Amino acid sequence: MDNIEKALSEIRPYLLTDGGDISFVSLEDDVVNVKFHGACIGCNVNQMTLRNGVEATVKKYAPQIRKVVEVK
Repeated sequence: MDNIEKALSEIRPYLLTDGGDISFVSLEDDVVNVKFHGACIGCNVNQMTLRNGVEATVKKYAPQIRKVVEVK
């Protein structure tokens, strides 16, 4: 889980710049559950950010992760 936190720490400054944030919720069967905060909630590009930014960064630090999903 340390690698997941490192990955989120890498992506967090970009989210904070736009008034948002992200937090780790849980890890279940190689699936990371995260929660968006602030401006990221309801943002029309948050799913693109989740796939292209968050998931790609998490997989860089923890290649065994299959996917990253947002919990509401």
